[in-house]
Amino acid sequence: MKTIFNTTKSMTLLLLMLFSITLQAQQTETDSYTQYELLDPETQSFRIIYDVSGTTAGSIYYWNTLRRGSEHTVEKVWDVSSGKELKWKIVDNNIAKQNGLTSASDDTDYLQITLARPIPEGGQARIRIDKTYKDTASYFKEGNSIVFSRTLGIKRNSIVLPEGYELTHCNYPSQVDLTDDARIKVSFLNRSPAAVPLIIKARPLANNLTIKIPKEDTYSPGTGTSIDQSKARLGYQFSERAFQDRDIVYFLQQPETHSFLLFHDYTETRQGMDRYLNIVRTGSKASNPSAIILDTGEQLKVESFIGDAITKRGIDINSEIKPETEVVAIWFDPVKEGESKRLRITETYTDPNRYVIYKGQLVWDRSFGRNRNTVVLPEGWFLTTSSIPAVISQNENGLTTLRFVNDRPDNIDVFIKAQRRN
Repeated sequence: MKTIFNTTKSMTLLLLMLFSITLQAQQTETDSYTQYELLDPETQSFRIIYDVSGTTAGSIYYWNTLRRGSEHTVEKVWDVSSGKELKWKIVDNNIAKQNGLTSASDDTDYLQITLARPIPEGGQARIRIDKTYKDTASYFKEGNSIVFSRTLGIKRNSIVLPEGYELTHCNYPSQVDLTDDARIKVSFLNRSPAAVPLIIKARPLANNLTIKIPKEDTYSPGTGTSIDQSKARLGYQFSERAFQDRDIVYFLQQPETHSFLLFHDYTETRQGMDRYLNIVRTGSKASNPSAIILDTGEQLKVESFIGDAITKRGIDINSEIKPETEVVAIWFDPVKEGESKRLRITETYTDPNRYVIYKGQLVWDRSFGRNRNTVVLPEGWFLTTSSIPAVISQNENGLTTLRFVNDRPDNIDVFIKAQRRN
């Protein structure tokens, strides 16, 4: 009896502690992405698939604001890590405040989602929400055309036209591609600090024309000096840049060390995959690697291999292994069907060729392939040069931070210079 009482008491204390943490914290989030599927224009409705990662440590809920002026129907909510459905209910601002959302606005409803587990310290809870809005002010007909006019605050968005419609207008620079079922999709990364007042117009294709997806040959561009840029890229395919969720942050150490600490976030979705392989860039040296699963906070086994050790360990890197080839391997339990794992990999790189001091100046010269990259200058240095446009700010430690957003499917060559404050 005493044992049962103590166990119950401990559980109660744990729940109260978690509830207290939730009450004290404002909701924080990252990696938001929204897809709008425009339904039959007569309905003036659109389906929203919203991906977001809650980051408030200890929280057991996530709240999604239900926009005023729209009729909303929630279909389903998933935990992206496990692929399982989550419990949810629509609550008013008073209930949201009672349960921990102290910033809840008056006269606003919220979708309150019970998370699969409390958010770990430094971790995330990845959520996918499927809901439908009817909003006559955002989606309407204008003559023979349809108009989607909506201010979008989320930084990564896509809009899928109804079947059989062609795109005629889009007021924000966007990628355009076909979905697997031959609908036109418009997607973009918002690089500005303001919300995008997006306006998209489309019209039905004449004579009931059907959009086709022909079977194309696989595009093979060659490599290095063998890349042929004299012909059209027949069979060329690209991924939706806005949907990509890889993010990387570089913390530059003092330039005399030629070193920088970095962490990058990566989501593994391939069933059966049990490793992440980081092939260290030629000219760089990796040290002190570590990794966690952001969904749970679990620390992962990490190993480094050079040259023949890569082959002996049975690692295939799909390229020639030279004596200087270096691979950092992160191991985890195989991904099960319907599941995914969000990794955060941390390591220190030393690169005396691309991070140097030249005539008393800090010089950083590196190619970025991901869509979102951040560089933090070391203490005691101020920015003088950035060849690629960046959002510039000071972080909580007063260090200059450059945020690069690349909405194109190719790399950007970032060149930075800085000088000492003293």
